[in-house]
Amino acid sequence: MRILGLDLGDRTIGVAVCDPLGYTAQGITTIRRKKEDTDIEELKKICAEYAVEKIVLGFPKNMNGTIGPQGEKAKVFGEKIKDILNLDIILWDERLTTVAATRAMLEADMSRTKRKSIVDKVAATYILQGYLDSIANK
Repeated sequence: MRILGLDLGDRTIGVAVCDPLGYTAQGITTIRRKKEDTDIEELKKICAEYAVEKIVLGFPKNMNGTIGPQGEKAKVFGEKIKDILNLDIILWDERLTTVAATRAMLEADMSRTKRKSIVDKVAATYILQGYLDSIANK
């Protein structure tokens, strides 16, 4: 079963997909956001290409667990892609995934320009891998 991981931002959407057995997540692309319909059409193409059966959408919460404006945007976007793509959407707590992704890239001594271009894709990988690890432990 293929699962897609998404890190939703205002300007970009980081995209990751798991291997066919559902063990590991790999970042595949970063979508530059244009219009919502265009963004969803791009996701539809990716879902068809990888035969995706489920989407794990990063759900940003505040550190105290409350849901802020970005979390509300993620919920609304998740409902729209669920209706259009007819796939299960899992909202996954993404607190600190971008921080972890940035830290990993810093430790790899990656340049600022390179980090900026792939941070969303790496964050999507962290989101998806967190979900995969949680279902493997059940």
